[in-house]
Amino acid sequence: MAQQISDRRDVDFVLYEQLNAEALAKNERYQDMNRKMFDMVINEARNLAIKEILPANEEADKVGLKFENNQVTVPECFHRPWELLKEGEWIALTEDPEVGGQGLPHLITQAVSEYLGGPGFSLICFVGTAHGAAKMIEHFGTEAQKNLYMKRMYTGEWGGTMVLTEAEAGSDLGALTTTATPNGDGTYSISGNKIFITCGEHDLADNIIHPVLARIEGAPAGTKGISLFLVPKIWVNEDGSLGEDNDVVCTGIEEKLGIHGSPTCQMAFGSKGKCRGVLLGEENKGMKVMFLMMNEARLGVGLNAFSNASCAYLYALDYARQRVQGRDLADMLNKDAKSVPIIRHPDVRRMLLWMKSHVEGMRSFVYYVGQLFDKETIGETEAERELAKDLIELLTPIIKSYCTERGFEVTVQAMQVYGGYGYVTEYPVERLLRDSKIHSLYEGTNGIQAMDLLARKMGMKKGAVFMSFLGEIQKVIAQAKETEGLLESAKQLEAAIGRLGEVAMHMGTMAMSADFKAAFGHASPFLMAMGDVIMGWMLLWRANVAAPKLMKLTQGLDDAARIEKINKNKNAAFYEGQLKSAEYYIHTILPITIGNLNSIAGGNKAVVEIPEASFGS
Repeated sequence: MAQQISDRRDVDFVLYEQLNAEALAKNERYQDMNRKMFDMVINEARNLAIKEILPANEEADKVGLKFENNQVTVPECFHRPWELLKEGEWIALTEDPEVGGQGLPHLITQAVSEYLGGPGFSLICFVGTAHGAAKMIEHFGTEAQKNLYMKRMYTGEWGGTMVLTEAEAGSDLGALTTTATPNGDGTYSISGNKIFITCGEHDLADNIIHPVLARIEGAPAGTKGISLFLVPKIWVNEDGSLGEDNDVVCTGIEEKLGIHGSPTCQMAFGSKGKCRGVLLGEENKGMKVMFLMMNEARLGVGLNAFSNASCAYLYALDYARQRVQGRDLADMLNKDAKSVPIIRHPDVRRMLLWMKSHVEGMRSFVYYVGQLFDKETIGETEAERELAKDLIELLTPIIKSYCTERGFEVTVQAMQVYGGYGYVTEYPVERLLRDSKIHSLYEGTNGIQAMDLLARKMGMKKGAVFMSFLGEIQKVIAQAKETEGLLESAKQLEAAIGRLGEVAMHMGTMAMSADFKAAFGHASPFLMAMGDVIMGWMLLWRANVAAPKLMKLTQGLDDAARIEKINKNKNAAFYEGQLKSAEYYIHTILPITIGNLNSIAGGNKAVVEIPEASFGS
């Protein structure tokens, strides 16, 4: 079976036809770039993913990690692709070339990251943790800290982590007990135990820099008293050379459902009283620093979940075209009829179109947010830059939660297309399903993202950001009303955003009332409904682009000739696929979403009113 990751035709459609990525080269910042260069980078990422990362992840899933004497040995198959990731400067795609980056626009890096992360997260997690930790140093570090750590981490010479969680302080970081005691020389003695530390210990890098959340003695309780410290696995001397071991010990690794090549570590800091760190940023402002990395990670998790979904969908599509099973329904009574590929069966087509529409919608959504990062930096006006920044904040919890929920559901549907074969390790969707489940759990569980959306993001600027978001959707609806064949879809989406706006106001009022707990009991369904509407927006936007191009290719043809053209012309087939994705989603999925919004508006309180004893014994 062919190795599958992402549909390059669809990637190009989103980049160049929907979001006009070529216009980036007109900006002074990217004036030395053009589409040819963008395509070259994406092609190289695709080749690296198919030839190196995908087979490495598949082997690592079977081999797993080795933990001995407090040290983690990654699967041997990871070393070659890791060296290639370093050599190709794939770790810091948007960063300045002077610090080891490629200096690419964020929009283009979404396509690159889709390919690199599509085969699974086991290997690429080493990229994400190193980059995220280095990004915090770039934004909040002193010049000395930047000189010591940043380039070495952006180039992959050293690794990085995110050290937050403790056994009694998971999502509630304010309850952490790790301490930091000033030594009088600018360093702090760090003491505490952490769990669930991705890439906390491994043998891919010469050193690992741990950003550690801890509390200085006398600091305020809760999150207001948390500081962040850079704690190297091996102490770094002022000249950049490596010194002595820093009393940072991995005490164990977790056995997990998936991502078997990714070390999830239990870490002891200062168990011998000899762990040193340096403050990153200001005292008691550690959460501000850490959220920079966490928000980057949340967007990355959403992208990776969608990438896994894309991979799973293409595997299922390929299998459905090859697997011959059962007669066509039209020939059911004809005992002499030959069996047909299962893609001919309506229920299989339903699953495939459900997957296709969600994967395409998520791709446009993820890339759109990447484009917002570019607009935040190089937008022509202050208003454009500010709107981009606001929309990123509003959409981050939805990217994280919606894409991870629907991304996992795509892998489930892909397995269903395979039938029993999908459940066995011989076929690739079994691993993708296991690997994909983690995305809804880490970097803040999806329930926490829903609470963030309701409590913080919906009310940004007194609701003005949410209204601007609805306004962006209305622009696409207005265009669709003027595009032949899209009027009914435009009306359906308009009804959905109208109901979304009404329910959002209701939820906001409810969250500020005595029934606030009931409001938060509906926060996750509301986030998913908002994500559904965003999918409708993205798919209608795609249809706006595709419709006139298909019209040009099939103009003047009768129905029979039109179908023949679509079956023979790849572009015509692709554009017809965009129209059908939008039609299916908006007329089949969005009515269910409106029903969900009506349910949310009902404000049923059973979730908060049921006595604990009534859940069962």
